[in-house]
Amino acid sequence: MILDAHTHVFPQEVCRRREDYFSGEPAFRLLYADPRSRLVDPEEMVAALAEEGVDAAVVCGFPWHSEHLLRRHHEVILEAMRRWPDKLIGFCAVNPLEPGAVREVERCLAQGFRGVGELAWYADSPGEDLGGLPAIAELCQHFRVPLMLHTNDPVGAAYPGKAAVNLPALYHLIRQFPEVTWILAHWGGGLPFYGLQKKETPEVFRNVYFDTAASPYLYRPVIYRLAAEMVGPDKILFGSDYPLLPPSRYFKEMEEAALPEDWREMLLGKNLARILNLH
Repeated sequence: MILDAHTHVFPQEVCRRREDYFSGEPAFRLLYADPRSRLVDPEEMVAALAEEGVDAAVVCGFPWHSEHLLRRHHEVILEAMRRWPDKLIGFCAVNPLEPGAVREVERCLAQGFRGVGELAWYADSPGEDLGGLPAIAELCQHFRVPLMLHTNDPVGAAYPGKAAVNLPALYHLIRQFPEVTWILAHWGGGLPFYGLQKKETPEVFRNVYFDTAASPYLYRPVIYRLAAEMVGPDKILFGSDYPLLPPSRYFKEMEEAALPEDWREMLLGKNLARILNLH
């Protein structure tokens, strides 16, 4: 079974006329002003999964500033989960800096969303307190669902969506909520390296997972093997960030990395199935 831990869908009206939604939404404009940046609705996502040979996928929304857009997006994802229950696994996404973010997360989880994420700031700066993340982590702990965060390396080339992520503050927050299942997107911004430390960090990372989203843009293929050696192959989740990139790009890189077959099976589905209790 192949499971994608990280994809994005949008309401059909946003896909058709994205320019109508740029006003008051600097992060959306930043990521999608370029018409080459693809947007897909849930039906297109299901078709893409079939074409790529992926059995099911986590589908995330977008951290809108507008509460109306946020709710509309979540309605679309909830309906898609009901229409394709074996294909789409809904995560609710908010901007943790917005005053209504915690309330919206609680509403979505009560309605049956399977997780929270991808939470991101993009154009905003969360500061050391990370906005409403502690309260959202408490909700994830209560509902026993994963919390996916956008992370990225603090060094290297700039690109749209590369945010100012305070990795020490994030580490401190994870340490505060050891029972929460954390999914750190984009290889955790380099945090897997610290899985090699002898003290504290391996225990802090006990419920922390790292996804591969955007990896073909960010790292050489050897990252799959090295990250698995640093934190364990049971801690890596295949995430394509589709429609940013198709899953086939990742499959090719995993082959180049010459992963052992049991590691590859864990990355491609077994790990996500375990943390989401999929049977």
